[in-house]
Amino acid sequence: MSKRKPYPSDVTDDEWAILRPLVPPPKPGGCPRKVNMREVFNAIFYVLKSGCQWDMLPHEFPPKGTVYHYFNTWRKDGTWLRLND
Repeated sequence: MSKRKPYPSDVTDDEWAILRPLVPPPKPGGCPRKVNMREVFNAIFYVLKSGCQWDMLPHEFPPKGTVYHYFNTWRKDGTWLRLND
């Protein structure tokens, strides 16, 4: 986890232990994943919990375009349903 101050919406260590194995792997043949996936989840949960706009995502999270890309891809491919099951 990064050195930033935590937000109430951040994933706990116990939650991350459950979520981490369910994160879809990078697509084959693509660039290696460089983003911290826990921080992607933290950013998504921040937006969902706070109700802020994607453009207002605090700067200490990964770039808003990256975060939204994962959120939207997972929404379309059923990952969010699997995570909630």
